Amino acid sequence: MAKSEIREGAATIRRAVLSVSDKTGLVELARALAASGVELIASGGTRSAIAAAGLDVVEVADYTGHPEMLDGRVKTLHPRIHGGILARRDDPEHMKALESADMRPIDLVVVNLYPFEKTVARPDCAFEEAVENIDIGGPSLIRAASKNHDSVAVLTDPAQYAGFLDEFQATGGTDLATRKRLARQAFALCAGYDRAIAAYLEAQEAGDAGADDGEAFPKTLDLRFALRRTLRYGENPHQAAALYVDPAAAGPNLTTARILHGKELSYNNLLDLDAALRFIRLFDEPAACILKHNNPCGAAVAAAAAAAFEAAYEGDPVSAFGGIVGLNRPVDAAAAAAMCQPGRFLEAILAPGFDDDALELLKTKPSWRNSVRLVALGEPIGPASPSPSGWDLRRIEGGLLAQGWDEQEDDPTGGRIATKRPPTAEELKDLALAWKVCALVKSNAIVVVKGGRLLGVGAGQMSRLDSVRIAVSKAGEAARGAVLASDAFFPFRDGPDVAAAAGVTAIIQPGGSKRDAETVDACDEHGMAMVLTGRRHFRH
Repeated sequence: MAKSEIREGAATIRRAVLSVSDKTGLVELARALAASGVELIASGGTRSAIAAAGLDVVEVADYTGHPEMLDGRVKTLHPRIHGGILARRDDPEHMKALESADMRPIDLVVVNLYPFEKTVARPDCAFEEAVENIDIGGPSLIRAASKNHDSVAVLTDPAQYAGFLDEFQATGGTDLATRKRLARQAFALCAGYDRAIAAYLEAQEAGDAGADDGEAFPKTLDLRFALRRTLRYGENPHQAAALYVDPAAAGPNLTTARILHGKELSYNNLLDLDAALRFIRLFDEPAACILKHNNPCGAAVAAAAAAAFEAAYEGDPVSAFGGIVGLNRPVDAAAAAAMCQPGRFLEAILAPGFDDDALELLKTKPSWRNSVRLVALGEPIGPASPSPSGWDLRRIEGGLLAQGWDEQEDDPTGGRIATKRPPTAEELKDLALAWKVCALVKSNAIVVVKGGRLLGVGAGQMSRLDSVRIAVSKAGEAARGAVLASDAFFPFRDGPDVAAAAGVTAIIQPGGSKRDAETVDACDEHGMAMVLTGRRHFRH
C-alpha cells in the first residue's frame, strides 16, 4: 500500500515519545521512525540508547523546559507531554489551546513499564525496592494515549513493533482499528500491573499482621497470564486447549524453552515435560527421568547423562516406550546414542541443551519419522533454579483451589530414624532418590529404588497396600536389597510386611499414623531400617 493510499481513519505520525524499561527492538524502531522524519522525544536510558545509535533524539527535559526531579520520579509528567497526547485533533478549541501554549501534538507513545512483578518475585527483594519499581509516568503516558486512540497509537510491548512498522512504513501512520487494538492491550496491561501491585501490598499487609498458616492468600485472586498459543487439543481431541504464560515466572521453564525439532507440543506433552522438569531440578549430579501419563516409570542418577538415561530406561523398558525424557545435563553424543538404540521410541526429550552431534543423531533416526520433540531449556537446571512463581492453582466447578507449591526437603533423609537399625550409607542415597521420585507419583504412591535407579512404581491406587504390591512386583527379583518410599504413612503394618517379603531392606515415609508403632515393630522384626520424614507428598 503506498503512503498516498492511507485508509480511512488513519492517523499520520509526526512526533513520538519513547520511554521503555525493556530496550528490546528499541533502536530498530527508533531508526525506522527517524528515517520517515518522525521527531523522537525520550528521557533517561531510552534517550541514551537512541542517541548511542547515532539518531537525533530530543531529551524530555529539553522538550518540556523542566529538568527531571525527585531522583527521576518526575520526568514525563508535564502538560507539554500530556497535552500533546490528549488533545483531540478534531476539536478546534483543543488545537487552538495547544498552539497558544506552544505545544505540539504527539502521535505515538512507546512505553513499557518498570518490571514490578519480576522484581518482587525475587526472594531478596526488599519492600523499598518494590516501591521504587512502581511505575507512575509510564502508566500515565499509556492511559493518556489509549484514551485518545482516535488519534494516537500506543506501543507497550516489543512484540508489537514489527506489526506496527509494517503498517507505518506502508502508510505513514496507523488506522483506527490498529489503534483501538493497541489501546485495548494497553489498558489490559495497566489493569494487570495495578492488580500485581495491589496483590503484593496485600500480601505484605497480611505478612505484617502475621498469617496463622504462614501463607498470605489475597482476598481477591486476580490472574493475568498472556496467551502464548492455542494447542491442537486438550487431554482428548474433543477438548479445546491453550498455553498461557505467567509474566512473573523466573528461571528455565517450558514457556521459555525452545523446541529444536519435532511436532508441536501437545497439552499432555506439556504436563509430562513439566513433571520431568520438576524432577531434574532436584539434583546436582547427572539425573534422568522418563514419564508416562504424568508418572515416572524410570529415574536414575549416575556419573554422566548417558549412564543416567540408560539406568532410567532399563528400570521399566516396557513402560518407557513412547515416554517423556528429562535430563539435567545437555544431551551429548553418548546419551543420544543410548536413546537411539533399536526398539526404543521416545515422545519428547527435555534438557538444558543438545550438542550438535547429538542433535543430528536424534533428528535423523529413521524409525522415529521426525516425530520426537527436542526441547532445550537454554540454561542449567538444578537445586539453585528459582522456585515456581505464585500459587499452585486448580479449577473446580464454581471455584478455584490455591495452595503453595509442594517443594521438597533439602535433606529428605534427615528425618527421624525410628527403627533399631539405621540405614546404611548406600541405603541413605537410595532413600533420598526414592523420596524425590515418590513426590512426583500420583497418590497412593510407592516407589522401589536400588543402586541409584528406580525399579518399580505403584501409582494412583485406592489402597496403599496395592501400590506396594505393584511396585515390588515391577521390581521383581531386583527388589532384594532395595529401598522403598511411601508418599504418606502406612495405616497398617501390611505394607512393610509385603515389602520385606520382596527383599526390601529400608523404608522412608512421613509417619503420623496411629499405628506407627506397629509399622516400626514390623520393620524391626524384619531387620529393616525406617526413616520418618514428618512430611507427606500427596499428589492428586
